[in-house]
Amino acid sequence: MAEAAQGRVQEAVEKVVQELERDSIRGMQDRLSRCTLHCSDRAKDALEAGGGETRARSQLDACVAACGDEHLRLVPSMAKRMRDGLAALQH
Repeated sequence: MAEAAQGRVQEAVEKVVQELERDSIRGMQDRLSRCTLHCSDRAKDALEAGGGETRARSQLDACVAACGDEHLRLVPSMAKRMRDGLAALQH
């Protein structure tokens, strides 16, 4: 009986951990996707304004790289939130 209860607790903890990881990672992916879509829109606008394909491509590359850099800086805080969430489960 105690083993069954322990198994249910373990399953509940694993479910919470998976949800925490999924929500954090999905949120990061969504934000990165929105950022890169914004970059794409800006490059299209530059092309339509007659800025030239080379210039638009360069602008797109720089913008996407900035998105990546920005989101890499967010990883430590995301990891901390995940660790904090896991620590809360232990108490």
